[in-house]
Amino acid sequence: MRIATAKQTYLADEALIRTRTQMAWCGVLAASLLAAPFVLDSYWLYLACLVLINVASATGLNILTGYTGLVSLGQAAFMSVGAYTVAWLERNTGMPFLLNLLLGGGVAAAVGMLVGIPSLRVKGLYLAIATIGASIILHFVFLNWTSVTGGARGLQVSPASLFGTQLTTYFQLYWVFMPITVVMVIGAANLFRTRIGRAFIAIRDRDISAGVLGIPLLRYKLMSFAISSFYAGVAGGMWVYFFRVVSPESLTLADSIFFLAAIIVGGMGSILGAILGAIFMTLVPEVLRYAVEAASPYVADAGSLLSPIRTIAFGALIMLFLVFEPQGLAEIVQRIRRFFHLWPFKK
Repeated sequence: MRIATAKQTYLADEALIRTRTQMAWCGVLAASLLAAPFVLDSYWLYLACLVLINVASATGLNILTGYTGLVSLGQAAFMSVGAYTVAWLERNTGMPFLLNLLLGGGVAAAVGMLVGIPSLRVKGLYLAIATIGASIILHFVFLNWTSVTGGARGLQVSPASLFGTQLTTYFQLYWVFMPITVVMVIGAANLFRTRIGRAFIAIRDRDISAGVLGIPLLRYKLMSFAISSFYAGVAGGMWVYFFRVVSPESLTLADSIFFLAAIIVGGMGSILGAILGAIFMTLVPEVLRYAVEAASPYVADAGSLLSPIRTIAFGALIMLFLVFEPQGLAEIVQRIRRFFHLWPFKK
């Protein structure tokens, strides 16, 4: 049992990793990420790449919605902006793909700031509707700005190239996506150790009080939109290099709801929650599919009979989390940590 963790300096109190136990778990996680490509087959590597993209986007949305309290249903539209920007740059300029990803994030951040302007006047459900309106406008642009976006057909993209080698396999893409996502997650975690991150949290908790304390509300709200959209733009860039095509129907409002559900299930206002939520929302449908396949020898025509049940079970799991664990998977992890801290005195 660990009674407490004594900290003798302010820097120690603000450190990202505070105990040896946390350091050990981070080591296990790093070893798992490094070993994964060598033990997973091609299909699970495909899912691992998809999880990494979703983690990057969900982390960005959590900065905006979980930490700043600004509800957005436009995350997929911002991902589309990044995806189209990267696709256009890849087709027309031949710049390095890492620079394309940064520019895709930059353009998405600029669009996100424009969409965030109404956030000073409206919030909650009204702001969510405003972001849906922005998504509809962006979809119209993607569909009709044919000379840039390719219209309804979209844009085909060549494979990403690193040091002259084309990244065509999931194994190669994993080694690019994994470090990018890790850097983005660590950046988000460090953001909330700074004055900017604390201002976001103050705005979420009580925006009027934050304004009275001298925090410029519009500036920080736009900054939150920009950072969140930058994450979405980079995730959209990785997405287009992964699927090699983007069209107006690639990332829709349903995907924005997917990311909002991910941070709710994982835990709003928690970096760990965004990671767990993205993993849950990506992998649980696959686990349920395996369950249907396992039932096939025992149930005649199990595929057609149980597929609707799989969809219902997935929806029911999300509803159960909202009812019985509204603070998400991150709270379950914290509860397990508290149990071991107090064991054996905890009944």
